[in-house]
Amino acid sequence: MPYLLLRHQVTDYEQWKSAFDAHSLTRQANGSRGGQLFRSASDPNELVVLLEWDVLETARQYAQSEDFHEMMQRAGVVGRPTISFLKDGEQVSR
Repeated sequence: MPYLLLRHQVTDYEQWKSAFDAHSLTRQANGSRGGQLFRSASDPNELVVLLEWDVLETARQYAQSEDFHEMMQRAGVVGRPTISFLKDGEQVSR
């Protein structure tokens, strides 16, 4: 499965989370299968989001879309987010 990995800073977590949750149907319509959200232990406004996608190219198109960038701006993302596309994940032992 391909993944979209986002890392960014936000001005206010609650504002960001509300905008992110409101955008869930758009993500789903574009092939997102959901994922995980992480907050930095030292800064609760530093976020890492790992989303699983049906197709890598669809994840790329979504991340480059105007709608995605407008949502990030409305959500209060500070600066330019780090966006990575991943594939071939595997579980590792302890």
